[in-house]
Amino acid sequence: QVELVESGGGLVQAGGSLRLSCIADGSIYSINSMGWYRQAPGKQRELVAGISDKGATTYRDSVKGRFTISREGTKNIIYLQMNGLKPEDTAVYYCNEGVWYEGSYIGTEYWGKGTLVTVSS
Repeated sequence: QVELVESGGGLVQAGGSLRLSCIADGSIYSINSMGWYRQAPGKQRELVAGISDKGATTYRDSVKGRFTISREGTKNIIYLQMNGLKPEDTAVYYCNEGVWYEGSYIGTEYWGKGTLVTVSS
């Protein structure tokens, strides 16, 4: 049973920065593709960024140049550095363990409980 635990959310002013962390425990493989999703009130959950087991990354267009996904060494620990935050980035951010297929991150049913990011204007 895979357990994903996020941390690092909080309240920040527009233009500020936050760093989210996610630790995956119980994975079958020592290193997996992982990703960050977010869900704003009344909206569908959307992929923010993904990182493959080999370090390839992908981002949604609205966060390119502002957010950076990274991994700690060869562990199933990932981070999401968020700079230049905007009010529209306000959401619950979820960590996911998934797969990498033909350059794209595909999420699976393994989710953390989420961490709330609130960006004030």
